[in-house]
Amino acid sequence: MMKQWQAVKRLLPLLAVFSLLLSGCGREDLSVLRPQGPVAEGQLDLIKLSISIMVVVLIVVFAIATYVLIKFRRKQGQNEVPEQVEGNIKLEVIWTAIPLVLVLVLAIPTIQKVFAYGENDWENKDALQVKVTSHQFWWEFEYPQYDNLKTAQELIIPVDKKIALELKTADVLHSFWVPSLAGKMDTNTEGSINYMTISTPNAGTYIGKCAELCGTSHGFMEFRVKAVDQASFDQWIEANKAPSILPEDTQLAEKFKTNCLSCHAVGDQGGFSGPNLTGIGSRETVASILLNDINGAKGSKPVKDNLVEWLSDPEAVKPGNKMPAPKDLGFSDEEIEQIADYLANYKLEY
Repeated sequence: MMKQWQAVKRLLPLLAVFSLLLSGCGREDLSVLRPQGPVAEGQLDLIKLSISIMVVVLIVVFAIATYVLIKFRRKQGQNEVPEQVEGNIKLEVIWTAIPLVLVLVLAIPTIQKVFAYGENDWENKDALQVKVTSHQFWWEFEYPQYDNLKTAQELIIPVDKKIALELKTADVLHSFWVPSLAGKMDTNTEGSINYMTISTPNAGTYIGKCAELCGTSHGFMEFRVKAVDQASFDQWIEANKAPSILPEDTQLAEKFKTNCLSCHAVGDQGGFSGPNLTGIGSRETVASILLNDINGAKGSKPVKDNLVEWLSDPEAVKPGNKMPAPKDLGFSDEEIEQIADYLANYKLEY
């Protein structure tokens, strides 16, 4: 017994150190403990309820165990076998009934919230529709109520409005997750479509992640949900409808159209197999993980610097992505610098 206690004493400090280190690995902006919408708040309430039940059970069990250990411990000089007591119908009924009651206490609100948050608001006329398509390794957002306007990496939504999401994938299985706003929802393969609804009364930026291992750069597959007031949202919609802006240098503009706009889009020009670049200069990130210094975030850099880093070697920034390196398409370092400058100044005011 003494040897076991010595081992426990050695392990406790180590356990404490590891607990502190692991607690530092979390990110506040990816915490379910910071709800910013009704769905996330309801889910946090369920977490609190389940933890409260578990804590009460733990206290009761440990209290009974402690009482039994003290009350019925072997006393000095006591060598006879204690009286053996078998079966007590009252106790058996009690310790069978209590867990059933606790399960019901947890199950009823859980079922209520599961069905409430699982409602499909896609046909709700008062909801904003957004089609979400996941790609390796980025997110596409399309607004069918606004002439199928498409954007990437930043989902712009108005506050105090239901946002009905239609989720699908363009390749492998991904999972849409904005911890501050709602739970996870898979974007399934083989044409299966899922629906979910989010909303928030608070303006701000909320970080989203892919919550399903989807490839080499799964950990870099972030996106932003930016909640703004209705006037700013309307202004953003109008800004996206403005005619496209191309590089001033005619030769560079032609090269950009031929090589880049075969996949990407700016304004009313280009394709959509790659992320839409309209207003990329006003986004908070480049490639979802290179932080721009728009809001003075820690570790951020000027938008142009991040664009140069990305365009110089996309594979080094986000391994496994499907974007060809501009250098392989015949762009020189000087031209990459010019395109980065052009995109950094391509901003949307809203």
